[in-house]
Amino acid sequence: MTPTVVFEKDTKALIDSLKSVCANYGLGNDGNEFKIITQVFLYKFLNDKFVHEVKKLDPKIAEAENWEAVLKSYPAEEYEMLLMQMSESTARLQPEHLISSLFHQQDKPKFSEIFDNTLLDIAKENSDIFSVVTNGGEKVVLFENISKYVTDQRDEFCRAIINKLINFSFEHIFHQKFDFYATIFEYLIKDYNTNSGGKYAEYFTPHAVAKIMAKCLVQEEVSNVTCYDPSAGSGTLLMNLAHEIGENKCSLYSQDISQKSSNLLRLNLILNDLVHSIPNIVKGNTILDPYHRDPSGALQQFDYIVSNPPFKLDFSDFVQDLDRKENAERFFAGFPNVPKTKKESMAIYLMFLQHIMFSLNEKGKAAIVVPTGFITAQKGIEKSIRERMVEQKMLAGVVSMPSNIFATTGTNVSVIFLDKQNKGDVVLIDASGLGTTVKEGKNQKTLLSPDEEDHIIATFNKKEAVDDFSVVVSYEDIKAKNYSLSAGQYFEVKIEYVDITEREFEAKLKGFEDKLADLFTKSNELEKEIQENIKSLKYE
Repeated sequence: MTPTVVFEKDTKALIDSLKSVCANYGLGNDGNEFKIITQVFLYKFLNDKFVHEVKKLDPKIAEAENWEAVLKSYPAEEYEMLLMQMSESTARLQPEHLISSLFHQQDKPKFSEIFDNTLLDIAKENSDIFSVVTNGGEKVVLFENISKYVTDQRDEFCRAIINKLINFSFEHIFHQKFDFYATIFEYLIKDYNTNSGGKYAEYFTPHAVAKIMAKCLVQEEVSNVTCYDPSAGSGTLLMNLAHEIGENKCSLYSQDISQKSSNLLRLNLILNDLVHSIPNIVKGNTILDPYHRDPSGALQQFDYIVSNPPFKLDFSDFVQDLDRKENAERFFAGFPNVPKTKKESMAIYLMFLQHIMFSLNEKGKAAIVVPTGFITAQKGIEKSIRERMVEQKMLAGVVSMPSNIFATTGTNVSVIFLDKQNKGDVVLIDASGLGTTVKEGKNQKTLLSPDEEDHIIATFNKKEAVDDFSVVVSYEDIKAKNYSLSAGQYFEVKIEYVDITEREFEAKLKGFEDKLADLFTKSNELEKEIQENIKSLKYE
């Protein structure tokens, strides 16, 4: 195995060992376990990143047999200078904050308090860089008191955590990029990304869909661009988009109503060297109270927007607050009806879709996951939105995905691509026939192979027409089809013609006549037989 594969295996083993500690202290697979695992993992990562940085900055520390002793010997002013030289993605730690320091203090009384206070101090000292904000401006810091989730034996619990962390190091893999950390991040949260996760369960966009969205949006080299997700979740879409553009060439912005999602996105940003975007991560209600605004107070507009908005979410308690003059253009097609029963669908995605269209700048591009039913609906808000996309010439294309591309929902999905500069043709792709079905837990899931992903991306970017797969149409063509965006409705029905001679034609025709005559003869015989049988019937 390569060193990277070995380290990936060791990292997953560390995560498993931390989950085992939680299980041993009564926290197996619940919401509190999720908080502990993600915070402890982040603490370890930041600790090792700090050690890695100080060793690069000072050869004395790197070469010392006891580097911790050298670090502790720094005069206060020199230590401050050392911190100032660090990259912005590195947390500022004091020597007493290090895992090695906690390891040597674990026999002290009330060790759980020492452990918790260490994390709280780190969070406080790094709040300006690493805090997520809420709509109201409150800071959500890196860490909280985590031993409180253990009902008893708190000191023993914290000792067990530290002893799992001490013999593992991230120091040698900070050169790794997105693909490595995406795998680690997905493994870290996998047990909390299922229906069994209770209120902590959320639906995450499959990486195949995220990759297709990013590669179809970014078809040329760009720099200094803004990227936005109004319903970011854990950030899968934003991470793929940033990786495609270049982490140092873009600034990310997001908003999500879930604090859990905001914390996960922060972790994702730290792992993927996107710390500079953490101040733009907001916990709040995008539809009711969008946070990101320009200096004039108007809603900020972006170069790239990606979104997998919620398809079903109760918005009945705030929809009446949206019907104001300042929202007239943002929600140009109106608001979905609030259903009479909770079992009925609440199509909140239609409000996100309108918000995204409004939030694109004059050169903006977007990719949005929608239920496939949206692309053919013949009335209502759905059709009004499609009409706006076509009339304003901002539609770039649509990719209809295979069924069960999301294992957690049976809803068929398509991806709408917008491009404010696309004044030419539109590419419609029907990828519903691709993929391999596999079992994931109790659900069926369709997986796209790398070749299938690349086929979709290449077809979209080249705007190719492929028999029974893709079609390239004009805006006028779409209008003529009542604004339908389903590729299948544009496919040509092909009739194959075969050239034959007159003699061959007469021979075929004679064969048909003879066969038909034979069938008629048999039909007459059968008719007589039935009549005879009827005559023979007697009443008894």
